Amino acid sequence: MDIFAHRGVSAHYPENTMAAFVAASKLPITGIELDVHLTADRELVVIHDETINRTSNGSGFVKDYTLQELRAFDFGSWFSSKFDGEGIPTLGDVLELFAGTNHRINIELKTDVFPYNGIEALVIKEVAAYQMTERVIISSFNHESIQIVAQRAPYIEKAALFAEILVDFNGYTVQIPADAIHVSLPTAFRRSIQEALNEGATVRVYTVNDVEQAKQLQQLGVQAIFTDDPEKIVSGMTD
Repeated sequence: MDIFAHRGVSAHYPENTMAAFVAASKLPITGIELDVHLTADRELVVIHDETINRTSNGSGFVKDYTLQELRAFDFGSWFSSKFDGEGIPTLGDVLELFAGTNHRINIELKTDVFPYNGIEALVIKEVAAYQMTERVIISSFNHESIQIVAQRAPYIEKAALFAEILVDFNGYTVQIPADAIHVSLPTAFRRSIQEALNEGATVRVYTVNDVEQAKQLQQLGVQAIFTDDPEKIVSGMTD
């Protein structure tokens, strides 16, 4: 079963920072997951929330700041004083880090609150610039974004994110179209997911931090999980 570091090694480093991604880059795992938003000057930055309130010493919406303004904030000290001064990375920063590895990069487009017009094209362009189109997965809870990626770059793997349970996941994702289904941990044990797996769907599950649950998902036939603590999961799965 494939293991992705959720927002980097976010159990031990501030999420979505270069410290978390550098740690992940050294691990024998499949890849990483990160989130992208668009700044006021249309730069792609890696952060989970729409605001910087939770993960920095500042406040306000990402979309209202330029990249230069965002770089003035501290994105590490909220987690631990060891990470004082950790900055916000751009998507390019992270792609450059992984350009020399074999890890896959799951880029989640955070377009389900603000649409960020044109973000899909910007991500596709950035990925192509680093020659990583075959190594990325683009996902979103906003399935219109997935449709746009499918139209503009059908050769890039796309995943539809779900927080809820559908009766027919496969039928729905064919319509988008998406190549994979990304579901929450509780949803993964429902009958509709087992039916999707039986029909040949690629299913990845977020966020799995318990070794026993990871083993159960592997037994179900789930192809991949996202975890905050990939070292613990890798160690536990090989015991």
